[in-house]
Amino acid sequence: MINSKRCRGQGMTEYIVVVALVAVAAIGVYTAFGKTLRGQMAATAQSLAGKSTSQARSDSNDAGEEAEAQAGRAIKLDNFDQVR
Repeated sequence: MINSKRCRGQGMTEYIVVVALVAVAAIGVYTAFGKTLRGQMAATAQSLAGKSTSQARSDSNDAGEEAEAQAGRAIKLDNFDQVR
């Protein structure tokens, strides 16, 4: 009886750890690609509304290039806080 309660507690703890890791990963992805995603969603919304999407696509492309440039930077202990 006691053993099954421990197993349930262990399962819940593992579940919480996995959910926390997924949340941290999602935050990291959104931080890296947030501007690009917002630009793409803006272009999609404007297209569905029948409006021009050139500005939203341009903003999305600029954000993608900025994210690519940040990904290519060498981050070391002396410059980690200056990357943005």
